[in-house]
Amino acid sequence: MTDRYLSVDQVAEVLGTTPRFPRRLIAERRITFVKVGRHVRIPESALAAYIEAHTVQPLRPRRSRYRKAA
Repeated sequence: MTDRYLSVDQVAEVLGTTPRFPRRLIAERRITFVKVGRHVRIPESALAAYIEAHTVQPLRPRRSRYRKAA
């Protein structure tokens, strides 16, 4: 068990958001979390999986119908 558990503030810092966003992910059950007493922790692996699942890959540039002027 080598997974680190991050606080809501740490997750917000990694995502570059306010703590409200990770709290909303937890409330909506959109990310895996662990309750330790009254504290909520998010495993690094769950954060990485969330980021991977929501990463949008760029499209290949479309070829223009118009050619460059000479």
